[in-house]
Amino acid sequence: MSAGAAPSVGDPVRVVVVGAGSVGARHAQAVAAHPRATLAAVVDPSEPLRAAHDAPCFAALDDVDVAAEAAIIATPTGLHAPLGAQAAARGWTVLVEKPIAATLEQADALIAACEAADVPLLVGHHRRTHAVAARARALLATGAIGRVVGVSGMWCVRKPDGYFDVPWRSGDAGSPVLINLVHDLDLLHYLLGPIAEAQPLLSTAIRRGATEDSGAVALRFENGALGTILFTDSAPSPWGFETATGENPAIAAGGDDCYRFVGTAGALGFPSLTLWDGARDWSEPAVRTAAAPVPPTEPLAAQIDHLCDVVRHGAAPLCSGADGRAALELAQDIITRGRF
Repeated sequence: MSAGAAPSVGDPVRVVVVGAGSVGARHAQAVAAHPRATLAAVVDPSEPLRAAHDAPCFAALDDVDVAAEAAIIATPTGLHAPLGAQAAARGWTVLVEKPIAATLEQADALIAACEAADVPLLVGHHRRTHAVAARARALLATGAIGRVVGVSGMWCVRKPDGYFDVPWRSGDAGSPVLINLVHDLDLLHYLLGPIAEAQPLLSTAIRRGATEDSGAVALRFENGALGTILFTDSAPSPWGFETATGENPAIAAGGDDCYRFVGTAGALGFPSLTLWDGARDWSEPAVRTAAAPVPPTEPLAAQIDHLCDVVRHGAAPLCSGADGRAALELAQDIITRGRF
């Protein structure tokens, strides 16, 4: 694409990555490596962080003077809304990391800013991009296990002690509800539909810190299905999305299913997609059927691919601003009602 020329369908999408910390750096690397995207710029107030990338670098978003079509906002959560609104005002499609914002008011402001600028808003709940998630959603929607009765989920890991040396991670902003559980809440919404109610129990019993380290949540979905999630960042186990899928290079892979769905005609393990059916009642054993292999997904690359589809072909966001707001609202409600 020549300077000043309108992009064509086949041109790479020019993406600005805002925030060059650990997550932003991974986004920048993924954009630079993607055949359908170009890393137009990296924005971060830290000169060493932004200088690590082979692209034009700027200390502030207002300083960016290169052509761009989309921005990935990968800053601390409190900056998501104002920086996302700045990007929208420049006519860029906005992909904001999860959670969508620090507060519901900020989330509403970001959604309104993108609507006013008539640009798409995507929220980085990247688990939706996994091919196995799309397959599971289709199986559940088409009655593979009958009417879904409920789901039992686990996300149980032990974060390294050094993880909490970063000051904000030992305070409210470091809650595993906002950092980790929010992913499960969004994915279950994607798989089963909106969550109508959550009843939480939270605990600080292990680390005795300022924020919870463990919790259990009972869920009621709008379609009548029920669910439970046990989560902790203080106990090593093979049960969790990252261990099951191997999506995060920092978390050891090789785990078991993290969700088990039950329905009136069978059951489904996730992400193995192992199907159990054929039993009319408890007097008969269910027959286990292994799923056909599903290609593994590199989620950041898949997310960028989807971003390109939104920019170039007008695809609907896989996780919209409204979806991201729903996950944030539920997570905040769990924290508010679960803490003693």
